[in-house]
Amino acid sequence: MSDNTNNTGSPDRDRISTSEDYEVRYWSEKFGVSKEALIEAVKASGSNSPEKVEAYLRQQR
Repeated sequence: MSDNTNNTGSPDRDRISTSEDYEVRYWSEKFGVSKEALIEAVKASGSNSPEKVEAYLRQQR
């Protein structure tokens, strides 16, 4: 079942779905990283939480 793009509130905004192209595009632009870097950050941080992914990315800079 595909993600409903009309559901933009919590809890949908509380996680990053790397299987949805539009979410990868949004979060990579928001964090100022490539799509590949975002996907790697989600894997390396062990979480799809935007806060944890952002913290991981800040540590890498």
